[in-house]
Amino acid sequence: MSQVTSTDLYEVTMALSYLREGMRAPATFSLFVRDLPPGRGFLVTAGLEPALEYLSRFWVSRSDVLEFAEALRRPVADLEPLHGLSFDGQVRAVPEGRLVLAGEPLLEVTAHLPQAQLVETYLLSLVCHQTAVASKAARCVLAAAGRPLVDFSLRRNHGPEAGMQAARLCALVGFAGTSNVAAATRYGIPASGTMAHSYIETFTSEEDAFRAFARTHPGPVTFLVDTYDTDRGVATAARVLSDLRLGPGCGIRLDSGDLGALARRARTALDAAGLSDVQIIASGGLDEYAVAALVRDGAPIDVFAVGTKVGTAADAPYLDAAYKLVEYDGRPVMKLSSAKVTAPAPKQVFRGPGFRDVIGLANEEPPEGTEPLLQTVMRGGLRTERPDTLAAARARFDADLAALPDVARRIEDPVPPVSVVSNRLSALTTVVRGRIEARTQAVQ
Repeated sequence: MSQVTSTDLYEVTMALSYLREGMRAPATFSLFVRDLPPGRGFLVTAGLEPALEYLSRFWVSRSDVLEFAEALRRPVADLEPLHGLSFDGQVRAVPEGRLVLAGEPLLEVTAHLPQAQLVETYLLSLVCHQTAVASKAARCVLAAAGRPLVDFSLRRNHGPEAGMQAARLCALVGFAGTSNVAAATRYGIPASGTMAHSYIETFTSEEDAFRAFARTHPGPVTFLVDTYDTDRGVATAARVLSDLRLGPGCGIRLDSGDLGALARRARTALDAAGLSDVQIIASGGLDEYAVAALVRDGAPIDVFAVGTKVGTAADAPYLDAAYKLVEYDGRPVMKLSSAKVTAPAPKQVFRGPGFRDVIGLANEEPPEGTEPLLQTVMRGGLRTERPDTLAAARARFDADLAALPDVARRIEDPVPPVSVVSNRLSALTTVVRGRIEARTQAVQ
């Protein structure tokens, strides 16, 4: 499936019309999130790297034109103006891993109008999904309070590619590993995993299963102990681990039931067996709320394995995001429709201490003591720097998270910081609104 034709039909119809009308002047589109989802105190920018990769390879081929013609039920010749269209524009964006707020542009695309229009859908799909998942995963990091987390989401993600994205995003915000083998090898993330209940069930006893597994994997190993009776499973695992002396790094995994109570009994049993170095890993429907509760209650859990609810951003699976035209051919433009008003012109976000952010014009001087968030990452269709690394994105995330106000870091009822608009942007908005309203009244 072509990335070019993975778009909404109206992107094609608009781009074709622009070409027919000779409307090829530069246009700037701004991608932003109108409002944070409920229960979120911040967002983590993500998806920029694959977005830049997409733009750098964007080119409308002959086969793409054939697909467009088939979808529109039009002669191929009608779609011919699209053939050979590529992206040679500029992208300014907030680097991956940085924390952003409602209304702040995550990226801005400036290119000839047909180009900038045709890439809208794919960019929104990449950036919105990945920002939503990264933000959910980041909250799990906060909830775990320093305890390691592992991504177990692949089997519940919305497709294998979403699983690859989730593993990468979890690593970006500090997860210690992933069960996804392909993601582990592609991104250099430690692979983590043990066994399923079905493995235990194929043997006549849990002990036979544990010993067989240890023969194939001589250590360290983690035994899944809740297939039948968890307390007995812990006792059996302790006996096998003591007999085989598999060394440090071994563990047991709890996957169901009252994880806090089970972990306490398991810790007591393991310590009594002289296995104080054996870790307890918990999984099974966990998210930041469950993890925070377990940590708050002092459950002796060493590692949290999270999957379904994080990989799908279950409580906030989408963002109220938009990709809106803010300037065409040097003319600032804006939308005035109710509840969806946009601000005109290319923008910049100036970050002050404590996330006192100012959204201003791209060409205005930064307020004293602030730093601009959006950077030029593509010019003339080419990257301005080498591809970013997970380590660099992780460092940006760690720094921003440390600076985030405590009320925005809360798992329950967070209070996000709110950006303000600069005087220059506010004044321009008033002028552009007045021009549009005057023009509209004149036509009436």
